Amino acid sequence: MVDFENILKDADFAPLLMSYVQMSGDTDVLKKYKPYINGPWSFFETVPFDLKNELIHKFSIFLEKVPCLVDYKSEFVLTKDEIHEMLNTCVGQEVPQEYISMIQSETHIGGIKNLDVHWRKNISEQKLNAFHVLIIGAGESGICASIKLNQLGINHTIIEKNNSVGGTWLENTYPGCGVDTPNHFYQYSFEPNHDWSRYFSQRNEIWQYFEKCADKYGVRKRIQFNSEVTQAIWREDIKLWEVEFKTKSGEVSRIQTNAIICAIGQLNRPLIPDIKGLSSFNGPVFHSANWNSNLELKNLKLGMIGTGASGMQIGPSVLDEVSELHIFQRSPHWAINNPLYFSEVLPGKKWSLKNLPYYAQWYRFQLFWASADGLYPTLKLDPNWEHKNISVNAKNHEMREKLIEHIRKEVNEDPVLLEKVIPTYPPYGKRMLRDNKWYRSLTNPKVNLVTSTISHVNSEGIYTENGKHHKVDAIILATGFMAGKLTWPMHIAGKDGQSLANRWKDDNPRAYLGITVPNFPNFFMMYGPNTNLAHGGSAIFHSECQTRYIMSALRELIEEDYHSMECKELIHDRFNEKVDTIHSEMVWSHPGVGSWYKNKKGRVFATSPWRMLDYWEMTRNFNYNDYSFF
Repeated sequence: MVDFENILKDADFAPLLMSYVQMSGDTDVLKKYKPYINGPWSFFETVPFDLKNELIHKFSIFLEKVPCLVDYKSEFVLTKDEIHEMLNTCVGQEVPQEYISMIQSETHIGGIKNLDVHWRKNISEQKLNAFHVLIIGAGESGICASIKLNQLGINHTIIEKNNSVGGTWLENTYPGCGVDTPNHFYQYSFEPNHDWSRYFSQRNEIWQYFEKCADKYGVRKRIQFNSEVTQAIWREDIKLWEVEFKTKSGEVSRIQTNAIICAIGQLNRPLIPDIKGLSSFNGPVFHSANWNSNLELKNLKLGMIGTGASGMQIGPSVLDEVSELHIFQRSPHWAINNPLYFSEVLPGKKWSLKNLPYYAQWYRFQLFWASADGLYPTLKLDPNWEHKNISVNAKNHEMREKLIEHIRKEVNEDPVLLEKVIPTYPPYGKRMLRDNKWYRSLTNPKVNLVTSTISHVNSEGIYTENGKHHKVDAIILATGFMAGKLTWPMHIAGKDGQSLANRWKDDNPRAYLGITVPNFPNFFMMYGPNTNLAHGGSAIFHSECQTRYIMSALRELIEEDYHSMECKELIHDRFNEKVDTIHSEMVWSHPGVGSWYKNKKGRVFATSPWRMLDYWEMTRNFNYNDYSFF
């Protein structure tokens, strides 16, 4: 017999309460507990011990009377007002009513299922076999697209440059590599993993998740590994794409396909900085995305250039082994503290996610709000705000003060370090990172945080412009990726031979919904322009939105016997005008922020300006009138 009372003590209280309400129909209990839920993370809960045990006891008695939890379906039909009150109580904040439909669809709360695309007509096997889709890339987006194509029975092939699936999670193996989005939200909604060991898991566990998904859904058998697409040319005469790819041995092959889904994303080509003399250095030099696993860190004098996401994870992770760590910082980043960052998921929490009806869905919503749209209002520019140089509104300023308070504590009020590590730009102007003991590590005598600009490198180390020489044994380039060159080094040519790179003028990519581009028929992108999530959220959530939209587009082509479709120029231009207008009102366009989100002219090309709700609404239904069909 299951000891419910002990198991439920490990569960997070807010989703546990929601599960009880949905199963029992007792909505009155919300009033009792709502005052003690003050935010969307478990550490914001202040439920008194006796009140918490009271609910656990009551719920345990209820569960003992349920004959089979696996097949349980609540007999209570919740009204929209009741669901709304549950949403508000679950996250300890007011959730606008406009979110109800999306939350119901994404979590299946209230009986509404997801928006999977299905055929509207009977499609013959012959017609399906005659249509072929090529996916470029087998990362999380490519896997998602393949799974949904499989469900529709659409013939497709994946070309992947690596020897396995996982994309960035395969390639990045540096020490400390992990996700900074909560794991239970950074997963496919249709394939939840209730066995994550941590709330923010490390690279190996995340990569293994994608490996399992690829195997479970038969994706791997459709992949040609160790092959890289070099060019794709649209043939208007036959209404097909001609794609050329080569293997690592240099063998070149060609394939014709009806449609392309480019799923390589924005962060797949390492950015190697142009530093004078770098090639003259005698020791190992490599990018963090190409980690040298043979490098012996013990007693090494390590130089690390860059303090972004990868640098911040690497630094504290290597500190116990190296003798010296010289960190070269161009500009500081904000990093927020989350008490759960290193925490393991307790057994009772895992049991509740697997077995307790509705618990996992409510927990997913909680994380959605905590790490995404709940933050969005704090990032909008207030035109009347008096501290425009360091924050964008009152809530953003309050966040800044809390971040600084945390930093002060971590660096022991060291004035020299505080001067170096507190950014002068508003929170979220650049990607908000997770503090994995980064600030504390900077107080270690082994660490030398260098803020003077690098002048050049010689055979023994790194010179800075103040004339100092930093002798190191190895150099790590934690310098990010060439985000502006979204499809580089591939040559993509659409109608009339127009090059996608030329259209985008090297670093100004634009697309309708981040997915389609005029004059590039049957060409779809995932994680394309203006779809990076800079205010939190899950890239996988966006991938599912994009996949659903692309499946709807392909359905239109196949069902209606069209050869090709392309986005109308006017629709594309109006969309991007709106993107730029909204960005001008958001923190990412702040003049004090220099980031990889912007191109040379300062336009924000990478980041989405929308709430996740907005993007979900824009992609949930395919609008035939936005496209020309032939």
